[in-house]
Amino acid sequence: MLKLRIITALLLVGVLGGALCYLPIPLFQLLLATAVLIATWEWSNLAGLNQYVKRAAYVAATALVMAAVGYFAELSRGLNEVWLRNVLVVGGAWWALSLLWIQGYPSSAILWGASSARMVMGWLVLVPAWLGLCYLREQPGGEWLIVLVVGVVAGADIGGYFFGRAFGKRKLAPKVSPGKSWEGFWGGLGVNVLWASALGLWLGGDSLVLLLAIVVPASLVSVLGDLVESMLKRHRGIKDSSQLLPGHGGVLDRIDSITAAAPFVALGVLFTGFSFL
Repeated sequence: MLKLRIITALLLVGVLGGALCYLPIPLFQLLLATAVLIATWEWSNLAGLNQYVKRAAYVAATALVMAAVGYFAELSRGLNEVWLRNVLVVGGAWWALSLLWIQGYPSSAILWGASSARMVMGWLVLVPAWLGLCYLREQPGGEWLIVLVVGVVAGADIGGYFFGRAFGKRKLAPKVSPGKSWEGFWGGLGVNVLWASALGLWLGGDSLVLLLAIVVPASLVSVLGDLVESMLKRHRGIKDSSQLLPGHGGVLDRIDSITAAAPFVALGVLFTGFSFL
């Protein structure tokens, strides 16, 4: 299983690297949209949709929502920053609400347990994340901003794993994800602060302050992506969102933390004007 996980991870890294290096921005955004729609199919199961027709209809509706958001945000056409900011702020507000629901689980399920509520949750999770990543890719040095998002998630995961294994005693959300600890959470944040500080010092100028202003909030919220999916999987009684990626579960299982971090990184870049170029 470990060998399978490593091979799949390397293939995913290769696909992302190749897409960032060689795909024109509109095609990269289309590739992102394809991944999000695959994740939407998996989310439809988390939402309690059992019939393939209903699941396909949800995916089609999500595609229409994404198309409308992309149109009004004027992706690849100069960007409408007001529309972009509003969608990203709505996405950020959703993650603040999700924290309350995670803390209140399982009692909070009375608020979101209905299938229709979970469908709307899917849009709040996936659409702002997609828009945020599309916006980042359109910026100067956008490929590195995408890598920044992945770096935040990787830092939080790696730090969380090792610090949690070594020092974890206090459970972060025992009723949602018993394996996560506060020590791992702060360890992941510490790892991200360290690499962001080193990168900011290397880039010089105001980069240190700007990077920390972007990376710290994104690192703090990234864990919510994992916890929200864990909460829904626990409510649904399943382990993985699908078996599409050998050794890794589904697409949603791989991008859950990215869905939380991406809108915050995008907002940070939008408000601070940070750029690698």
